[in-house]
Amino acid sequence: MGKGGALSDGVVKNIILSYTYVAIWIFLSFTVIIYNKYILDKKLYNWPFPISLTMIHMAFCSSLAFAAVRLFKLVEPVSLSRRVYLSSVVPIGALYSLSLWLSNSAYIYSFPSSRSKALMPVAVYSIGILFKKDGYKTSTMSNMLAISLGVAIAAYGEAKYDSWGVLLQLGAVVFEATRLVMIQILLTSKGINLNPITSLYYVAPSCLAFLAIPWVFVEYPVLRQQSSGFHFDFVIFGTNSLCAFALNLAVFLLVGKTSALTMNVAGVVKDWLLIAFSWSVIKDTVTPLNLFGYGLAFLGVGYYNHSKLQALKAKEAQKNVQSADEEAGKLLDERVEMERGKRVIRKLNRITAYLQEVKKFQKGKRKKKKGKTGVNAIKVRQNLGFCGLTLAVFSGSRV
Repeated sequence: MGKGGALSDGVVKNIILSYTYVAIWIFLSFTVIIYNKYILDKKLYNWPFPISLTMIHMAFCSSLAFAAVRLFKLVEPVSLSRRVYLSSVVPIGALYSLSLWLSNSAYIYSFPSSRSKALMPVAVYSIGILFKKDGYKTSTMSNMLAISLGVAIAAYGEAKYDSWGVLLQLGAVVFEATRLVMIQILLTSKGINLNPITSLYYVAPSCLAFLAIPWVFVEYPVLRQQSSGFHFDFVIFGTNSLCAFALNLAVFLLVGKTSALTMNVAGVVKDWLLIAFSWSVIKDTVTPLNLFGYGLAFLGVGYYNHSKLQALKAKEAQKNVQSADEEAGKLLDERVEMERGKRVIRKLNRITAYLQEVKKFQKGKRKKKKGKTGVNAIKVRQNLGFCGLTLAVFSGSRV
């Protein structure tokens, strides 16, 4: 981290990537909500079969994911054990089917139904604590409650409030929050390297199978009676399914790279866009209470983003401290090795001096200079004793 609290390159990169993932998800989620509303609304396209629409989405997603993994080999398939598939993928598919069924059904009764998702941030955070994915912090819980309170005020202030639509959406909140936390666990905590396509490859067929159960009893009999007067529009349902496929990829990408809580806090920004759209395009009434509630929620989102930024900076600072400690340790080890090398060099110098004295003694002996030879012999004996002691110390010391 730079001087004056400046953000390091690593923190800036993480921020840019996180907000890019959030922006992609908000855009795709907004598009799918508007498109689904258009298809399901009796005053617009008038095809009020949310389970059938969701099954079309899942069949389309399953087909594309299968083609990408098995036919075109765009991504490597991941081998999942039976235990992981039954304990993680199947529950995610079941929760996803229930969430989509209830939330899409709510579009028939109210718009934007996202206003009723007041408890989503609190639900995701609470379930994350329950699954031991998040640690409880009073400040974070207070932040989530403030956001939820703001969204609840906005929902209460809806001019076209529908209690059944709200009840459906609240049921979807519980299933969706649990699903998102389980996706986060599957992608980050089980040592399985799943990318968005392989995640959809496993989850979409499971979701399709679970959706078929209520479809047989709820919508199939009605569709059977109306089959003569309905012609399947491949352009409408094809483009709608393509948007749903892109959104599902974005969900797995966003949850895997950030967190389920971040995704749902970002959903408040998406709700602002929905309010603006419903007011400007569909001409829904936006009351002052709506604006006050979402103003409060927006402040909560701002505080959450500030907290995440501080956490990133603290994490980066901790990494820098650890790197500095590691560097200091390496320098200390190098200094110890240098000291040992110096001791070895000093001992080698003494041995070299001893050998030189021996050489001088032998040279003097050959010249037969008795007096000088006698003196050198005394010096050699002295040095011999000293160097012998040095050799003994050198051979016994730890280098």
